[in-house]
Amino acid sequence: MAIPLAAFAAGAVVALLVGVFGKVHDATLAGTTTLGFRTVIGMKVVLSVAIGVLAVFQLIGALWIYGKLGRTAPSWLGTAHRTSGAIAVLLIVVVAYHCLWALGLESGTLPDGEPVSTRTVVHGLLGCAVIGALVVKVVAVRSRRAPGWFLPVAGGLLFSVLIGAVLTSAVWYLSAKGWPASGGYG
Repeated sequence: MAIPLAAFAAGAVVALLVGVFGKVHDATLAGTTTLGFRTVIGMKVVLSVAIGVLAVFQLIGALWIYGKLGRTAPSWLGTAHRTSGAIAVLLIVVVAYHCLWALGLESGTLPDGEPVSTRTVVHGLLGCAVIGALVVKVVAVRSRRAPGWFLPVAGGLLFSVLIGAVLTSAVWYLSAKGWPASGGYG
């Protein structure tokens, strides 16, 4: 139990530190990129959709690899699972950086006196939890001495908070404003 407890404690500390940084940091677009999209938000929406798709692939791949789908997994699935997981982590880091750097962790009221929406607050907290859960999942993947239940629990935790973050950001944005434009100016 020492490894899971240490991993969950480390993940909680990291999530808390990310939240504190997001709260005290003066949000700025300086130091961000759009990767060819018109806005940072547009870029984050597209990357978040990709992360959501990769998360679903990770879940299905893990279930298949562990024999929970009734068929033997193909030999290429392990490599595809590890590769898509690494890509998802890279994209999560890019999106998290841009969220924290450009927007910070919003709560309370905006400069114009309007209250920050509940969706925005929940999304910010879920985003911090994603980074903490990512720490837990990395420990679970790398540990050879952890109990057998630890990896699926860590993966399920990461999947749950990640999907919550995607639903409160990209899915909300797409339903409210449609697909973000790429390239061009204005």
